Amino acid sequence: MNRDLRIVFMGTPDFAVETLKYILDNDFSVVGVVTAPDRPAGRGRKVQQSAVKTFAEQRGLTVLQPTNLKDESFLASLKALQANLHVVVAFRMLPKVVWNMPDFGTFNLHASLLPEYRGAAPINWALINGEQQTGVTTFFIDDKIDTGEIIAQRTVAIGKDENAGHLHDRLMVEGAHLVVQTLQSIAENKVQTTKQPQLGIEKTAYKLNKENTKINWHNSTVAIHNLIRGLSPYPSAWTVLDNGDQELINIKVYGSQPELNTHALEPGVIIVEDKKVKVACLDGFLILNEIQLAGKRRMAVKDVLNGFSFNSDAKMR
Repeated sequence: MNRDLRIVFMGTPDFAVETLKYILDNDFSVVGVVTAPDRPAGRGRKVQQSAVKTFAEQRGLTVLQPTNLKDESFLASLKALQANLHVVVAFRMLPKVVWNMPDFGTFNLHASLLPEYRGAAPINWALINGEQQTGVTTFFIDDKIDTGEIIAQRTVAIGKDENAGHLHDRLMVEGAHLVVQTLQSIAENKVQTTKQPQLGIEKTAYKLNKENTKINWHNSTVAIHNLIRGLSPYPSAWTVLDNGDQELINIKVYGSQPELNTHALEPGVIIVEDKKVKVACLDGFLILNEIQLAGKRRMAVKDVLNGFSFNSDAKMR
């Protein structure tokens, strides 16, 4: 006999919306939603609400937006919902008083095959590291980050030139299905968890920052190509164009094509020919397909060349 689930869903971005929608479409009871507070965003700094809040309000769900997850008034409101299960997708680290509250526990959806790629940016780092497969995992939360016992996993093959945006959308759908599968197992009291294996040295999904998203042209052509696709469309790989005459321009790179070729050029040297821009790397060239010059919009390189000139001594730093 199935157990009745009373779910509190916790999440913030679009990635989480797909899961919440699929939970509701499969007739599970969501008694409340916890999401990030409204915040100023964009150039105009207008106050915006999270994607999860927008969707939850459309569906008439109760929404809580705590700034402090240990705040007594929030905890009282959360308890008042009388949930017996918390489901977490793309939210933030929970204190024990929250994840330990419901009778059936709290489980999280993570966009990797744990224990690999624990951390903030698993989709990006799987691509940056040139993985051929990744996946999604549901696991019960414990007092560390992404270390709890695994409930279920799904493996997803990565396309040869797939970028982070495309893989994000595919894992978003796979994750939603895995969460519902997990909910069905919990409702039927058929969950069998497994401890995460100790691999010795696990690959980590470090938080992305200005330093680890900058292109190093002394790396291999394939490594740079993987960095670009792993960060496209967001937050994007970037570089600095030294266009001569002390003109330095920040450039975001969204698309590229590796060309393995022996050469004697210094890494970063730019060749412009046949409406193409090629940058010398350690073991070949990288053809830039789509870029954004500082202060300009994102464009195909052939269109950039219609209104912008690379000097003969131009170089990427």
